[in-house]
This record gives sequence, structure tokens and C-alpha cells, in this order.
Amino acid sequence: MSIIYGPVPSWRLGSSLGIDLLSVKEKTCSFNCTYCQLGKTVHLLSERREFVNLAQLSKELGAITKIEADYATFSGTGEPTLASNLGRAIEVVRSIMQLPIAVLTNSSLMSREDVRRELTKTDVVVAKLDAPNEELFTLINRPALGLHFTEIVASIKKFRDKYKGKLALQMMFTKANRDYASEMAMIAAEISPDEVQLNTPLRPCRVEPLPPEEIAAIRREFVNFKNIVTVYETPRHKVMPLNLAETLRRRPEL
Repeated sequence: MSIIYGPVPSWRLGSSLGIDLLSVKEKTCSFNCTYCQLGKTVHLLSERREFVNLAQLSKELGAITKIEADYATFSGTGEPTLASNLGRAIEVVRSIMQLPIAVLTNSSLMSREDVRRELTKTDVVVAKLDAPNEELFTLINRPALGLHFTEIVASIKKFRDKYKGKLALQMMFTKANRDYASEMAMIAAEISPDEVQLNTPLRPCRVEPLPPEEIAAIRREFVNFKNIVTVYETPRHKVMPLNLAETLRRRPEL
């Protein structure tokens, strides 16, 4: 399975060249989120390991002679920070590509000092937070054993204090958490991200998306934030080639 995919249209990052440091056939993640377009997590992990060889990454990047994209984005078939060679992979991409680097993370491993240190090598980190408390966190994200809501929130705050790049906080809203927008806005204020991204699952999954009017109502709870973007306010690519549609079916949304 290829490490590089795309570029693909991203509602948050424009045109994004995807980099999958897991590149596995079966979903491998630290969460088993109810709304994930990839379906059930087959390998639910919280321990870091090496999944792909960086020599292969270099080879695939070297084969790209010309690429038009806004970002090189670490995402893929699971949580990218599970890859123990993430930091070195970022350095490889930086040495070959003339693109800013982003990482999409579910924030689950940001309590680790090594993960936070590696993430500081990027230009943009999009950190996920879908709940205001441990109960909803367990219900929505269904984490691996040993991962706890309060520790994750504290680790995002800790990362915010050191990070010099752009920190975006993504919040996925469904029926399960739509009535907790004010509480989530308060937590976001404590983190103080550069941008808040309000999402709802528009790609096929087991959870119905919230309609535009409900996301608009949720947005009003975040009125004190300078930079807010919602999935409905950003142009979507409604028509795409079949090969790209298949790519997006097998890879998480950018």
C-alpha cells in the first residue's frame, strides 16, 4: 500500500498531499470513533511502533517530479502519531518537498513528551477534541485502554504553550454532543488555539451529520473566537474522479 496519496481536496487545508505512515489494509488507531468513515478500528493501539520504512517514503517522494499542493499532510489509515518514526518522517518530507507540513491527530498521544516534541517540527497541527467530559469521550471516541479525556485536554494545553506553528482545534459534532457546544467552547477557550474547526460527518459512515442550521447554531457558541471555520462554510468538491473517491474512502478525510 502506497505511503503517499493525493493530492486530495481538503476543506481545512486546500489541496493536500497525503502521507500515511501506517499504510495498512486494516484500520489501526488509538480510537474507534463512532463516526469514522473507515469503519471499525481493527487494531486498537496506544503503543507507538514503526509501520513503514522511511527509505520507501523517500523513494515515493522522490518519484514526484512536480506536485501542486498547499500542504503535505500526515494522515491515513489511523492515528499518525502511533508511528514511532513520525519525527524523522517529517524531517524527510521537509528535506525533499517545498511544502508546509501539517499533521491531523486525534490528540490521544499528545501526553507523551516525544510526540509533542515531534509535532513541533510541523507548520500546522490539527488536534481533535470531540467531547466536554470523560463520559462523552468514551461514548464518541471509544479509546484504547489507558487514554483519558482530562489527560488529553491537559496535553493539548501543554503543547499549545510550546508550539510556534498554527494549532487548529477540530471538533466533530453529532447528535451525541450537539447539546454540549457551550461546554466545548469553554474548553477551547482554555486551550486558545489559532483556529477552531467545527465539523460534522459528511462522508458515508454510521452516524448522521448535523444539518447546516444546527452547525450554525453551534458556531454561535464560539462567537468569541477570532478564527472559526465550519465544514458547511468551506467549498466542498461535490464531483471527483472515481479513483480519487476510492482514495478518500480508504483514507481519512483531510
